[in-house]
Amino acid sequence: MNRPTSAKTLAVILSFTLGLAGCSAFDYELAQSERSIQPIPSRLMGTMNAKSMDAGSPILVRLFKQESELEVWKQDRAGRYALLKTYPICRWSGKLGPKRAKGDRQAPEGFYSVAYGQMNPDSRYYLSFNLGYPNRLEAALGFNGEALMIHGACSSSGCFAVTDEAAGEIYAVAREAFRGGQTAFQVQSYPFRMTADNLAIHRDDPNMAFWASLKDGYDHFELTRQEPRVSACGGRYVFNVANGSTLDPLAPCPALEVDPSIAAAVARKQQEDAAAAAALAQSVALPSMSYVDGGMHPSFRAILRQSGPEKLASMTSERAPVSRPDAALADPYRPLDGVSRGS
Repeated sequence: MNRPTSAKTLAVILSFTLGLAGCSAFDYELAQSERSIQPIPSRLMGTMNAKSMDAGSPILVRLFKQESELEVWKQDRAGRYALLKTYPICRWSGKLGPKRAKGDRQAPEGFYSVAYGQMNPDSRYYLSFNLGYPNRLEAALGFNGEALMIHGACSSSGCFAVTDEAAGEIYAVAREAFRGGQTAFQVQSYPFRMTADNLAIHRDDPNMAFWASLKDGYDHFELTRQEPRVSACGGRYVFNVANGSTLDPLAPCPALEVDPSIAAAVARKQQEDAAAAAALAQSVALPSMSYVDGGMHPSFRAILRQSGPEKLASMTSERAPVSRPDAALADPYRPLDGVSRGS
């Protein structure tokens, strides 16, 4: 139950205590709901300890629409990002592909930066944070929209809903990363895991050129386990470019200064993935996907199918209903025989 008076008292006490400890840059007085100052669950702290991670170390989030999964990555004591936990997404809306316009109900795809001011402790969907859509590239391309969130519950109109419990955990992990000194964490939102199988399955999609740009960043992270530096030129994303801050998102790309060893590794990976996707495309007949409004993780879809939307809503949220349950029951992204969709 939400108790605003006691929450404010707890927030003030915690803020005062942290101020004495030299953490005044992180303003806990902004946290107005009791649930926003709950500690990281002990079981998740145990996972961090087992993976040589500190509670205050930086984080990074990856989203996958097709698989309906959210990953929280955290920097370990060796300075590399490692997967902390994967959360099933209960609901996202729209279809595979980028968000372009306010009101299209598309969940966005791209690279985003979340600062502490984008955290919302008083969300109507338990807890949330704003992705910061449109980013610099999207704004330059004329895309528009606002308040695109990751939040609790199982309801979405352009957002990613991960249940109240999951939202609480993710919020706590992000809060402690800010407290530890991270000024903003990166969110990478993808249509699917960038495997050769998925590239073959979606090879005829009109968004493939855009997705190739996303895959470039995906591959940089997969190979380095470091947060890629995101820039844009020529209407597309570019990554880990030394002169990235000077680039115009719409102007033609100049010669890009990228660490030669990283550039070579990324090029090799992309060549290998492209060859594997081409071979798969020749050997397996792949039907086109029919449009269905958004997606839902199979674990939640099973509950919805067996017990109905009221039961699923009661399991995932304090008060929000499941959005468009009939559409959520449909699954246009089922694995094909002999083809793995990535996991």
